[in-house]
Amino acid sequence: MSEQLLIADVRPYGEGDAVDLLVVDGVITEIGTDLSADGVERVDGHGGVLLPGFVDLHTHLREPGREDTETIETGSAAAALGGYTAVFAMANTDPVADSAVLTDHVWTRGQKVGLVDVHPVGAVTVGLEGTHLAELGAMADGVAQVKMFSDDGKCVHDPLLMRRALEYASGLGVLIAQHAEEPRLTVGAIAHEGPTAARLGLAGWPRSAEESIVARDAILARDAGARVHICHASTAGTVELLRWAKAQGIAITAEVTPHHLLLDDSRLQTYDAVNKVNPPLRESSDCVALRQALVDGVIDCVATDHAPHAEQDKCCEFAQARPGMLGLQTALSVIAATVVGPDGLDWRGVARVLSERPAQIVGLPDQGRPIAVGEPANLTVVDPDAEWTVSRSALASLSANTPFDTMTLPARVVATVLRGRVTALDGQVRYR
Repeated sequence: MSEQLLIADVRPYGEGDAVDLLVVDGVITEIGTDLSADGVERVDGHGGVLLPGFVDLHTHLREPGREDTETIETGSAAAALGGYTAVFAMANTDPVADSAVLTDHVWTRGQKVGLVDVHPVGAVTVGLEGTHLAELGAMADGVAQVKMFSDDGKCVHDPLLMRRALEYASGLGVLIAQHAEEPRLTVGAIAHEGPTAARLGLAGWPRSAEESIVARDAILARDAGARVHICHASTAGTVELLRWAKAQGIAITAEVTPHHLLLDDSRLQTYDAVNKVNPPLRESSDCVALRQALVDGVIDCVATDHAPHAEQDKCCEFAQARPGMLGLQTALSVIAATVVGPDGLDWRGVARVLSERPAQIVGLPDQGRPIAVGEPANLTVVDPDAEWTVSRSALASLSANTPFDTMTLPARVVATVLRGRVTALDGQVRYR
């Protein structure tokens, strides 16, 4: 017997009159008005916006090694509640995901949980140590079919090693994602280098630490005829470098996090380590430049850099705290608050930066697809008029390090559908 789902009263991309969608065996089979089917499960969108399911190129699920802070199951739940149908789990686990044994485990575990597709990101170098390339080919050929590699949390700072990684990745048809940070410029740094850090007595983290690596890797990618992806772009200078590189025809893409769009280093006034992140929160002028770059397409997509941490790793002296913030359940709302509007993105633009472009960047054939008959039903229903107040205790993550706690944000995910199966509905996770 076929599995059927009726998604009623929704506006694809927020455009036109509301319609219904009939989904059979994970594929959209009919779009129209007043659709019905006997015994079919029904999701009522109440006139909300229907978007392709979101794809996160940058998340930390901490399994294996730090299951006290997050697991593939709890992270998948947060992702589904946030509208995601696919996430990419970074390699800086314990042990590091630098072999097919580890990446295949993450993929298999994600499939067993079944709330989102959890794609493991393989490490570029063995143990993230930056000295020897990891087994990229074995991971790409494994069960997980790894599509992206990154030493995120650390920069592949050796230019010769980075060039070899780019050349190797090009031959494999996979992507290298760079954590752009020249480590010799950030020794002891804990906050953006500027007036706020100086006033607070915090060691400064210069923009040039990021920008010098972005420029270098753009040139390396050009010479290698390879693609490179820049993780969590955070400065106005990076925006200009990306603009220059793309104008030269260099195959470079970039992501920005929700927190770098909304928050700036004025948040550090309280020394609350929930605001400590890598790269650091920058100045308000950087936030403005990042927002415009996202609208213009200079920055390709939004990625959460969802980074759960235990309470003892955040409730401590600012300098000793671990960097990172939660992001999966608040990403859509932060995007709505920062870049959705008459001079920014419409809902089709939101689909571009949260779904279509990330899926294209890593080559996911069944994600970020048009909302049309014959297409896979990986979908998200959004209430664009909702307002909700973030409560860290109500989030699905095992950790509570959200900088958005107590903030009232616009727009909320109503339902998430993965291959025709409802995985989240009205704030509740739906397991198989």
